Amino acid sequence: MAQKRKKVSKKRASSARRKKSHLSASEIKHFQEMLLEKRRDILSDVSDIEGETLKKSRLDATGDLSSMPIHMADIGTDNYEQEFALELMDGERKLLREIDGALGRIEQGIYGICEGKGTAIAKARLEAQPWARYSVEYARMLEEGLVPEQEQPISESEEQIGPEERIESEEG
Repeated sequence: MAQKRKKVSKKRASSARRKKSHLSASEIKHFQEMLLEKRRDILSDVSDIEGETLKKSRLDATGDLSSMPIHMADIGTDNYEQEFALELMDGERKLLREIDGALGRIEQGIYGICEGKGTAIAKARLEAQPWARYSVEYARMLEEGLVPEQEQPISESEEQIGPEERIESEEG
């Protein structure tokens, strides 16, 4: 049974790649602009997070003239803030990969096609989440564990450089 499911999901995935987008050229341009704007916002946010949290010394952060914390709780607070910032940046990087994937699908002419079922993704869903890879129905099936999530391919250039270098190279 499991082998049949795998074959069906591969067929669906390949048919999704062959189907052309159901969106008009102006709609695709609209979504592309949304994606690019969101991408710029994320890059700016990541830059701000790095500048405010990760690169600050204790003097910069608190105005404390001593580089040593006065109390052990201060060390815990500093560590918590840095961990929190790193988690935020990780989430932003994941979203950047989704956005880049959506921009790639626009270039390939398959934007707006569900990668799982090969059907059109509703325009309302794309307005809310322009990087969506799946229709609402298929996404619900993924959440319920009824179908396995397909891995998004990583380009060779992403494998060779780390996420920090990738973001820096995208900025400048």
